[in-house]
Amino acid sequence: MEVNYSEDSIRSLDWKEHIRLRPGMYIGKLGDGSSLDDGIYVLLKEAIDNCIDEFVMGFGKKIEISIKDRMVMVRDYGRGIPLGKVVDVVSKINTGAKYDSAAFKKSVGLNGVGTKAVNALSSYFKVQSIRDAKAKEASFERGVLTLDEKLTDTKDSRGTTIWFKPDEEIFGNYKYIHEYVEKMLWNYAYLNTGLSIWYNGQVYKSERGLFDLLQQNISGESLYPVIHLKGEDIEIALTHGQQYSEEYYSFVNGQHTTQGGTHQGALRESVVKVLREFYKKDYEANDIRQSIIAAISIKVVEPVFESQTKTKLGSQNLAPDGPAIRTFVLDFLKRELDNFLHKHPETAEVLLQKIVQSERERKDLSGIRKLARERAKKVSLHNRKLRDCRVHYNSNHADRLNTTLFITEGDSASGSITKSRDVNTQAVFSLKGKPLNCYGLTKKIVYENEEFNLLQSALNIEESMEDLRYNNIVIATDADVDGMHIRLLMITFFLQFFPDLVKNGHVYILQTPLFRVRNKKETVYCYSEDERKNAIENLGKNPEITRFKGLGEISPDEFKHFIGRDIRLEPVIFGRNENLSQLLEFYMGKNTPDRQLFIIDHLKVEKDIA
Repeated sequence: MEVNYSEDSIRSLDWKEHIRLRPGMYIGKLGDGSSLDDGIYVLLKEAIDNCIDEFVMGFGKKIEISIKDRMVMVRDYGRGIPLGKVVDVVSKINTGAKYDSAAFKKSVGLNGVGTKAVNALSSYFKVQSIRDAKAKEASFERGVLTLDEKLTDTKDSRGTTIWFKPDEEIFGNYKYIHEYVEKMLWNYAYLNTGLSIWYNGQVYKSERGLFDLLQQNISGESLYPVIHLKGEDIEIALTHGQQYSEEYYSFVNGQHTTQGGTHQGALRESVVKVLREFYKKDYEANDIRQSIIAAISIKVVEPVFESQTKTKLGSQNLAPDGPAIRTFVLDFLKRELDNFLHKHPETAEVLLQKIVQSERERKDLSGIRKLARERAKKVSLHNRKLRDCRVHYNSNHADRLNTTLFITEGDSASGSITKSRDVNTQAVFSLKGKPLNCYGLTKKIVYENEEFNLLQSALNIEESMEDLRYNNIVIATDADVDGMHIRLLMITFFLQFFPDLVKNGHVYILQTPLFRVRNKKETVYCYSEDERKNAIENLGKNPEITRFKGLGEISPDEFKHFIGRDIRLEPVIFGRNENLSQLLEFYMGKNTPDRQLFIIDHLKVEKDIA
């Protein structure tokens, strides 16, 4: 059949239609709120970014945020949108003050799209601006103007308020997870000392910036006190911890760049160069950086990001005609870090011993590492443990955000997922039985244990988290005692050797239905006893009820419903005030009465849900 290509085939979309048709271009992936980088958090971030820009420019020291029944409210006490342009600013692409560098010198939201994306992707959107004792309001539905109020007199404080409700037509059955919102707000507080953020009645405020960030994110104890360095347009905090991997928090103009970028790369390189010069020895870069925990924040004029979601900095210079970012960071550390170490010889000695210890461990492991890499490379040629996907790290940003690796146990379960997955973005790694309990073991076990070695190779995380090949790591096991044990063993592996995978929201548990309830007209999959009861009630008399006892019992045709658009993921969340060492000891150390009571209280055995 020949397709007719004519003038009628050409279609022009207005701003809201294009955003709704291609939301990934504006907010990355959609998701349902189970992941830190899901679209509903990007919408919240876009609204808050405008408030932060006001604060950075010296206007408004308080931001108020509330989320209730999916309705979001964000209010700042800045200058307020000029009243005659309120409607245009939230509904006309390429309209805004961010193009005027005199009004917003070092802003995050530079392209005039953010608030428009929030508007277009919300079933309800309202904006209010207060300036000079006058208020202006406008309301929208899915980007369509529904109410344009006239100016009114007000005694309220100046500023801008936005209300929005992400559209269920776009995001499905979504929910905001408190821990994710809290993490976002704490990062804003750390990067903007003096700013108070009120969220559902709780206050988020930091007085020491990145020093506070590191203190709150160190698992266990650091080897030496946090080194905190501040300068014009740059702030750095660093220490070394007990973990094996490197851990970084990077920011640009108050924006958390979760994928790093130029500034984070500059920090990694500069720390190595400065310490080599200070100790006058050409230590291996990995020996210097192993176990480092560091944060960097820089201010850039007209930053260039690699995507609309602003998670990776692409700028090479601090300003169009300014110094290179790499040179700027190196010069700052050469001066400030070198001075600090000369003034604090006790810290310099502890740091030196840490580098020497890492060097010794690396040399001890060199032979094992070489054999492990060769084994992983050989296995990858005919690897039945990993069924890879077609999209990898070097693909475009939106595709990479959607990449998923399912970690399964057993041939039947992995076979069902393999046959029903999206081969473009979803990969499957098959475990053989229960993995080893690695609690208390050294990194050596990762190379000696075939499954851990191959998993590390599949994820590409031996050297750096920046090279992570799959954005989502999903543990898919049966909903029984054995399945829970495998989950705990895998979570222990990640927390023991790669804790930032968990901290940065990459690790999930796959939720699969416990029951299928159907009649001749409709099929309902139920994930709990309450859902089963509701389905029976809604479908009428004597529906057919099937109890799924394991993943292997679910056919590939059915499985595709559970790992597609309607996938249910339970994120593995590491609490802000939780101690990693104590957490691992409780779950995976020697048996204790406390742990036995916890398992009895929390494990749903089959008789409870039959």
